[in-house]
Amino acid sequence: MRRAELSRTTAETDIRLTLDLDGSGKSTVDSGCGFLDHMLTLFARHGRFDLTLSCKGDTQVDYHHTTEDIGIVLGQAFAQALGDKRGIRRYGSMLLPMDEALILCALDLSGRAYLGYALDVPTQKVGDFDTELAKEFFWGFVRTSACTLHLRQLAGENSHHIIEGAFKAFGRALQAAVSIDETHRDEIPSTKGML
Repeated sequence: MRRAELSRTTAETDIRLTLDLDGSGKSTVDSGCGFLDHMLTLFARHGRFDLTLSCKGDTQVDYHHTTEDIGIVLGQAFAQALGDKRGIRRYGSMLLPMDEALILCALDLSGRAYLGYALDVPTQKVGDFDTELAKEFFWGFVRTSACTLHLRQLAGENSHHIIEGAFKAFGRALQAAVSIDETHRDEIPSTKGML
């Protein structure tokens, strides 16, 4: 049962999250930010993860704490659900077109936190979402999941398409990485013997 249930309360956010890595892509997301809800719903659907998430954040300030803290808790949930990572494929990648945008996502569930972020989003906002916060979400995830994640924009002009392509590619690459390698189900995929 590769599942996690987490809650995290700070002076800035109150988050409740459940995650099933072996789901069908069903999600119920209420972050307080419509654009972020849209991105997380797409992430869950394309990753085939079942996700429920609610966040009450200090959105009267902006969406910074909400976005970063959701990334933090989602990363913790993946780490918890994966346990010792026995049997997983470990690596995942996706080259994903989203209309004129083309996004490369490659990741390694290595136990080492690194973010290579090369998205050139042309506008400061999509709706009322500050586009620079997409990077904060991925940083939060990387730090607590201890994964190496590269996101690179190969083409794109529309800010919505670029960020949406990144979340979809991230979901699909992560799904590949967490999937079970049936021929090596009892092995941890590292010569070190741990990840």
